[in-house]
Amino acid sequence: MIDECAKEHLHGRLRRDREALLWKLDGLSAYDARRPLTVTGTNLLGLVKHVATVEARYFGEVFSRPSPEPLPRWQDYDGSDLWATEDETREEIIAFYRRTSEHSDATINELPLDAPGHVPWWPEPRPNTNLFAIMLHVLGESVRHAGHADILREGLDGRTGVRAEHERQIDEEARAAHWARIEQAARSAAASGS
Repeated sequence: MIDECAKEHLHGRLRRDREALLWKLDGLSAYDARRPLTVTGTNLLGLVKHVATVEARYFGEVFSRPSPEPLPRWQDYDGSDLWATEDETREEIIAFYRRTSEHSDATINELPLDAPGHVPWWPEPRPNTNLFAIMLHVLGESVRHAGHADILREGLDGRTGVRAEHERQIDEEARAAHWARIEQAARSAAASGS
């Protein structure tokens, strides 16, 4: 009983974080969705593509349930899942993520938490694992990248939150005052050597 409760809770969180990640693309121009927003090139559409690829590998290959999507071999990883080429559309990447999510959901729904899996790209002695560990791993990846997306989106237009229904009207004056308080605290601490 506890296994099914844990499984449903983890799966529910994964589904919620998928939608939060996709929501970060809403209303953005093609350029803003894909342009590099950090010195390492991190971008919103690339995060969606990356998380889709992570799910495809972990809920597919690890459990001998290969993704129906074409993926490069894990041995040939070159980071190309972290950005969208000029030939890839936002709609194609989102559709890839949704199809991958369906495949992942089928794996989660059909296997017990202790179902054995094998992660060939993890070093010994860790490559043998189970669905529970993979669910935790993928959820951690999803949460991490949804957090990246939240910060990137905030930098673009100030929009924050995990879902549209939680979004509030931005009070620019209050936000600027809050920022100024934090800046002043940082300057004061630096001046006093704290």
